[in-house]
Amino acid sequence: MPIKDVFLPLVGQPRGPAVVAIEKCVAVAADLGARITALALEEEIFERPRVMLPYDRDSEHAGPEAGDMQRLLNAFTSAASRANIRAQSRSGKVPADQIGAILAEHARFSDLTLVPVKPHDSRTEGIVEALLFGSGRPLLLCPEHLADELRPEFENVMIAWDHSARAARAVADALPILRAATSVRVVTVADDKTEPVVQSGTALVDHLREHGVDASFETTKCGGSSIGKVLGSWANSHGIDAIVMGAYHHSRLNEIVWGGVTKTVIGQPPCWVMISH
Repeated sequence: MPIKDVFLPLVGQPRGPAVVAIEKCVAVAADLGARITALALEEEIFERPRVMLPYDRDSEHAGPEAGDMQRLLNAFTSAASRANIRAQSRSGKVPADQIGAILAEHARFSDLTLVPVKPHDSRTEGIVEALLFGSGRPLLLCPEHLADELRPEFENVMIAWDHSARAARAVADALPILRAATSVRVVTVADDKTEPVVQSGTALVDHLREHGVDASFETTKCGGSSIGKVLGSWANSHGIDAIVMGAYHHSRLNEIVWGGVTKTVIGQPPCWVMISH
């Protein structure tokens, strides 16, 4: 199914990297030929009534300044206008503990959610977690710290393949992007290139061929490093535009504990990362 409707959550401060990330997300939507919907949410904070002092004329007549939420929306509107893309936006103030759930609910009505990611930011990780497990839709993570360098076209794509059901789901979700790519490389991190590893990777390449995707398979060693770091280093050294991967997690009652690979990638994505659960 083609990607025709994408969702962009806007939360936080409109600093330079955040604005650039918004522009790149809009550019991706334009490249996909999709409509983009932005939802800007701001934390609802109770403020005590302000006491005006007599003759406090400066305060009385001071013009209102645009808040963070409005500035994020302004950046989105400007980017959408320049890209000449179908766009719509909404905004609201909600309790802080409801932001993730509200974003996830809106994301259910899109094909893909684009998420600007601040490096090693607990609030961003919480939003990604809520979207990933609450929306039922794939996410495309945009690393704000690399936003200036990112290309909106995904010519070189890497599939992080670990033979799991979550990775298979991610591949299925990413098929429109994989079909449009110039190069697709299936990569498994394994110190031993065993026959089951090779058979699994080869089977995925064969499956992708049936969908018009010409992919190759290879393995890379851990070398004592974490799998997340190995994937990031491999992507950087091979000029990868986007990584496709499944989410790794363990659940116990209502507590979600992130696995090492997901935690590393979400904490600081090395490039665009399309992730599914």
